[in-house]
Amino acid sequence: MAPFGGCCLRPFLLWSSGSTGPSGASEPRIVPAYQAPRSSVPPDYPGQSKRRTWPWVLGILAVVFVVFAGLGIAGAILIPKVMRASSNRNPSNLNANTAQPNSNPNLNGRDSNSSSNSAEENVNSNDNSNAEDTPPPADEEEVLQDLTDLEHEWTVANINADKKKLARILADDYVGISEGKSQGKAEYLKTITPDTQIQKWNFEDLKVNLKGDRATLTGIIRLEVKDERGQNQDLAFRFTDKFVWRDGRWQATGSDVTPLKEGTAA
Repeated sequence: MAPFGGCCLRPFLLWSSGSTGPSGASEPRIVPAYQAPRSSVPPDYPGQSKRRTWPWVLGILAVVFVVFAGLGIAGAILIPKVMRASSNRNPSNLNANTAQPNSNPNLNGRDSNSSSNSAEENVNSNDNSNAEDTPPPADEEEVLQDLTDLEHEWTVANINADKKKLARILADDYVGISEGKSQGKAEYLKTITPDTQIQKWNFEDLKVNLKGDRATLTGIIRLEVKDERGQNQDLAFRFTDKFVWRDGRWQATGSDVTPLKEGTAA
């Protein structure tokens, strides 16, 4: 009963402690009820922490969005530039000569497959039509070696029907004679076909006659061929090839080939 008595006692004390009016009677004194301040919030109130956290979350999300947006814009600008720079570093010179093959095949004899590989490599040689107009060599030994090398290249090109190589070896005014029949450069290149029968070849008794920018090479070529039955057969031809020094190199202007029969002295 103590709480109840205490609760009812407080209005009585407030009433009895009032001031006395002019008539001597006591007047009641009204005291307003207690009200807590509106802005007073306990520090540990649960809602307070929530109101303080969400602005930070929004700020962090905004920063992350700005960073990713900046990276996307930078990538869109820089990636095309990097790709263009990378493509510019790759050279596109398709006419570069990447190999300098040995145009002189083995004088001791190679099979046709090795000769074919040599001919395919010779396609990559530098065909410069604007070569310097250098004077022709005057040393017969040097000219003999140059023409011997050229004869080997010519033979390989004939075996493989390498028209590009033959077009460089033959001069535009070339005329060849084989077994009494003449043939110009255009017809030579048109009718040439690969020869799979020749297995080996060798040159003998080569001699050169040099007169200024003209040279004549004579000699014998011996061939080892495989006939239709798969048997090897030896053939020999005497030839006279004529050359002219033009565009800084020797070019064939004529060829006369005559077969040597068995038992015929060289």
